Amino acid sequence: MIDHETIQQRIAGLRAFFAAGRTRDPGFRREQLRVLRQAVIENESALFQALRADLGKPAFEAYGGETGIVIAELDLALRHLRSWSRPRRVRTPLAQFPARCFVSPEPYGVALIVGPWNFPVQLMLAPLVAALAAGNCALLKPSIAAPATSRLLARIIADRFDPGLVSLIEGGAETAQALFAEKFDYLFFTGGVATGRIAMAAAARTLTPVTLELGGKNPCIVDDGVDLDVAARRIAWGKFFNAGQSCVAVDHLYVDRRIKDRLVGRIVAAVRRFYGDDPSASPDFARIVNAFHLDRLAGLLDRGTVVIGGEVDRESRYFAPTVIDGITGSEPVMEDEIFGPLLPVIAYDSVDEVLAGLNGRPRPLALYVFSRDRRFQDRVLARTSSGGACVNDVVVHEVISGLPFGGVGDSGIGKYHGKAGFDTFTHERSIVRNSFLIDIALRYPPYRDHVKFLRWFF
Repeated sequence: MIDHETIQQRIAGLRAFFAAGRTRDPGFRREQLRVLRQAVIENESALFQALRADLGKPAFEAYGGETGIVIAELDLALRHLRSWSRPRRVRTPLAQFPARCFVSPEPYGVALIVGPWNFPVQLMLAPLVAALAAGNCALLKPSIAAPATSRLLARIIADRFDPGLVSLIEGGAETAQALFAEKFDYLFFTGGVATGRIAMAAAARTLTPVTLELGGKNPCIVDDGVDLDVAARRIAWGKFFNAGQSCVAVDHLYVDRRIKDRLVGRIVAAVRRFYGDDPSASPDFARIVNAFHLDRLAGLLDRGTVVIGGEVDRESRYFAPTVIDGITGSEPVMEDEIFGPLLPVIAYDSVDEVLAGLNGRPRPLALYVFSRDRRFQDRVLARTSSGGACVNDVVVHEVISGLPFGGVGDSGIGKYHGKAGFDTFTHERSIVRNSFLIDIALRYPPYRDHVKFLRWFF
């Protein structure tokens, strides 16, 4: 664990750099974003190798779920940074004539960004893009559970950035606790709900604003009459991408009883088509991050009927893509977020019962609905709440920079991606500029009957 004195020295260096005012200049911000972009491109191969070592992540998923998203965020910020950071005029009431009113986007100062292990590049660097674009300095804390990626990110940050602008500290839970105890100007945390509560409690002690990107049990509801082959492919891909270790992965499946068996059969066929008869030999199927999570997932296999999968190899951290049928909703697999390649299937007769059950649970980060019926789609969306949603697709809303991404309730607080990320790390400062040319006496005592005149100005 890094010592307390070193942590305070790093924070002091960041504060001094911010106080010098260089990050206020949009030109300086653009330059730093270009530095980060070049660093990601030049180290992409090494990042792929680190992600393979930590998570068995195939190159396609490493690009599509990690570096490609970071590059897209960088490109969008570079295109729009000047307009995002420009003060904007707002209407000035006549009572304040001849003043002019503005909203000035300003950086908070020094931001702490704490990242998770499941997408350790994207979920560390995408918030950094937003923080730098908004003019902040940042202290990064990656997850120790992805050690190869953490070490590589530490080297990249140290090589490319002034430590007063961006600094990275490695370490485990003790290091995170030590950082939470310090005063920052903004806290951006991505991880589990339990640690998110700890982070928010720590931020409350110092009145630090927070964004919490958490997770939840993301349901997928399938109506009858859908294209079974397309639905099965999309659901299987969204569930087993990164071996299910995604905050927006399909957690469980509600299927109209009339098509349940046929859809399950198509999902099984899609899994075999994606990964072959032996997914452990597929170069396209990732691994579980560590033995703890492998054992946790294995403990969920004792209920329902395993339709495909169920194989576990502790030495290689392999957990087969698994579908479990015959789930009623009361089993242990339905209690907490699964966060792994295990898909429980629940048959329903009435979607109203499904919606009532969902509304009795914490609100998820994502919700998915498959149906050809627009009224069915709208009914599900209108009667549920989630951080984001897809109709007839899964997961893809998370990679679209124009869509603010974040949770609601237990699944998170705040949004980012694209302009929403810039806004998250920005304090909108309200400014009134007046002059000495006119000084309306109406505001000053004695007020007499001035109220009747005051009404004209509002």
